Amino acid sequence: MSVRIIVTRVQPQAQHWADRFAARGHETLVLPLIEVRGLNNTTAVHAAWQQMPGYAAAMFVSRHAVDFFFQEQPGPLSTGKPLAVQTTRFWSTGPGTAKALLEHGAAPALMDTPPELAGQFDSEALWQLVQTRVRPGDKVLIVRGDSVAPDGSTTADNDQGVGREWLAGRLRQAGAQVDFVVAYQRGAPFWGDRQRELACDAASDGSVWLFSSAEALGHLRGLLPGQNWSSTRAHATHPRIAAAARDLGFGVVTQSRPTWEEVLASVESPA
Repeated sequence: MSVRIIVTRVQPQAQHWADRFAARGHETLVLPLIEVRGLNNTTAVHAAWQQMPGYAAAMFVSRHAVDFFFQEQPGPLSTGKPLAVQTTRFWSTGPGTAKALLEHGAAPALMDTPPELAGQFDSEALWQLVQTRVRPGDKVLIVRGDSVAPDGSTTADNDQGVGREWLAGRLRQAGAQVDFVVAYQRGAPFWGDRQRELACDAASDGSVWLFSSAEALGHLRGLLPGQNWSSTRAHATHPRIAAAARDLGFGVVTQSRPTWEEVLASVESPA
């Protein structure tokens, strides 16, 4: 059975997922609910690079964290080539972020990420993998983003925020020192009349809205205030995201782990 799927992920991942759904015979509409941009001031990122040899591990919250952090790597960029010296372990919570690290020259032997077959890509799964390696006195760097509000104010990004703080707490309990560095900014997209019209139609035409971020749901609330979602189906890839979809008023909310196979199976199944 063909399903119309609204893909809300940040680009270019949104188009990648949409193409895979389309290859399965589903109509897709790409409506990214998060935009990502670089920083005006990268002084802190440069300082983190200088201090990198002193860190036992650096944890990256997303592929964007990797790309923007490595964009500021001192000296000639070595994308696709092994890093000249790597003693710091690189942590990631999912295969997409791990792939980005490899593309930037990270050594596979010094990378930690939950196995793809595990189907759970979050801080809890990463901690299960690395907790026995953490020693009192270790320094761990967490590379993250900031969320930019419409008024221009910034807060720690909401997408990985809960899990990131949970991981930092576990590290501190193990005696490690945790430092943070902001490498990029996330914000709501600008929608014109056409995007708003498409989104309103998709709220009542039987489409399935796919969410991989609670932050995206917050942006949707701001972009379409007062929209009735009671007859709309949402699919979420984490319990926190599912809760946010219910809070916004989606009438049917399904959930699966974030693997491609499980998301596809869920959206193809009757709600």
